[in-house]
Amino acid sequence: MDKERKAISRLKISVIRVIRGQKKERRKMNKEDKIYIAGHNGLVGSAILNNLKAKGYSNFLLRSSKELDLTNQKATEEFFEKEKPEYVFLAAAHVGGIVANNVYRADFIFNNLQIQNNVIGSAYKYGVKKLLFLGSTCIYPALCPQPMKEDYLLTSTLEYTNEPYAIAKIAGLKMCESFNIQYGTNFIAVMPTNLYGPNDNFDLEKSHVLPALIRKAHLGKALINKDWECIRKDLNTYPVEGVDGNSSKDDILDKLEKYGITQTNNVVSIEIWGSGKPLREFLWSEEMADACVFVMERVDFQDLKPKNGEDIKNLHINIGTGKEISIKDLAFLIAKKVGFNGDIVFNADKPDGTMRKLTDPSKLHALGWHHSIEIDEGIERMYDWYISK
Repeated sequence: MDKERKAISRLKISVIRVIRGQKKERRKMNKEDKIYIAGHNGLVGSAILNNLKAKGYSNFLLRSSKELDLTNQKATEEFFEKEKPEYVFLAAAHVGGIVANNVYRADFIFNNLQIQNNVIGSAYKYGVKKLLFLGSTCIYPALCPQPMKEDYLLTSTLEYTNEPYAIAKIAGLKMCESFNIQYGTNFIAVMPTNLYGPNDNFDLEKSHVLPALIRKAHLGKALINKDWECIRKDLNTYPVEGVDGNSSKDDILDKLEKYGITQTNNVVSIEIWGSGKPLREFLWSEEMADACVFVMERVDFQDLKPKNGEDIKNLHINIGTGKEISIKDLAFLIAKKVGFNGDIVFNADKPDGTMRKLTDPSKLHALGWHHSIEIDEGIERMYDWYISK
């Protein structure tokens, strides 16, 4: 019996050593490992790709949405089976601002669920070592205590205007969590705050508030200066509902007015949805990317699990600054940086959305990462990038 006990004990020790060795190996992402960035052309994915390149990674699997439709389960599985990525950044998503979220509700929940199901399911099926799922802080309740801690998830009802998108992101977060619990995968979910930066979406209907305000201020400034060359150049880069730089002045003015850029009796104004009172937190996209790579390189799901036997839940990580600004102050700050000196009109008949969405990034801080670019500097960088395009 003693010999059997000793043999069992030696076996247990060997198993523990193997598991620990696997964990150590799993934690390390080598420069030559195959890395798939889903959504590498977007605001989030392009920033992650650039960050990885700067750190010396070079073995990337990149597919545009035209080359690989992630809403197609068969195509997604075939890609994973053939390419066998070792690390996955799931940054692909159907995204937009308050207008798009409220109007295209079915698209936001259906498309995002399909993308997540296909990528996360394929990552498990084909043995991905580690996956990072990018969600959004809209997952938290509309009347969430501030700042928002990870533990506040699912404690109350969501904000109505972006409820479908939020539900999809919660499902993705819980899918990662559930696969980890049941199958021992290493899938981590991060929830970035409002992002802005290079390759942002400047579509006047579907963009988020900060890039939309930058473009409105830019076009408003051009109207004040009667700089039609600037306006036509802008519309050639980003046409609005078929209206581009080759359209007539009347057609251009009509389309701009539809999206709140109005010229009346030589007075130019830009309209902003809501009262301007909501507070928002903004993070420069390149810093978000740095936080994501930091987590992928240094944090495993095992590191996030509670040590006291509590339920395994809410192990996602907020990525934010912990600082906020009102939409009104943001609008005037952007106007100042861009050089727009016309009128700014707040349409209180339109929805405000959630009144406050401030993250608590203390979990990320405890892991060792902090932001450094503040909103003033970020807006200057953003506008410089925009006019360079």
